Amino acid sequence: MTHDLHKRWLLVTGIGIASFGPVFSLGSVLATAEAARWSLDVLSWPVDGNMNYEAGTTRFLSALTGGFLFGWGIMVLLLRQWVFDAAPDAVRKAVLGGLVAWCVLDSSGSLASGNASNVLFNLLVLATLAGPLWFRAR
Repeated sequence: MTHDLHKRWLLVTGIGIASFGPVFSLGSVLATAEAARWSLDVLSWPVDGNMNYEAGTTRFLSALTGGFLFGWGIMVLLLRQWVFDAAPDAVRKAVLGGLVAWCVLDSSGSLASGNASNVLFNLLVLATLAGPLWFRAR
């Protein structure tokens, strides 16, 4: 792994995380909630149409989730831009730590809520977003 590969991969990671933000933020308004509803339906495999965005509490939680994801993704991009060259290993470890923490907590909650299939999706997302960041650059 090289410094340049890690820096490029942080773009994948930041954009990947942030891209979920607008999808779930749009779920805060019933008229624009379909993408968020469908995403949750896929993540709770099989797709069966059981995800419901009618409740205001669901839309509120979707707004919060979208904001957190967008902010987290932007933070990764800003760490890449402003900090990575000065402290590449620290940024790599911080981003990995955040990804692993998300995966563990999200997967635990998915299991507890009866959505075990999301654990597989989480592991695939973790592997994709972490990519070469698992390994220290030479």
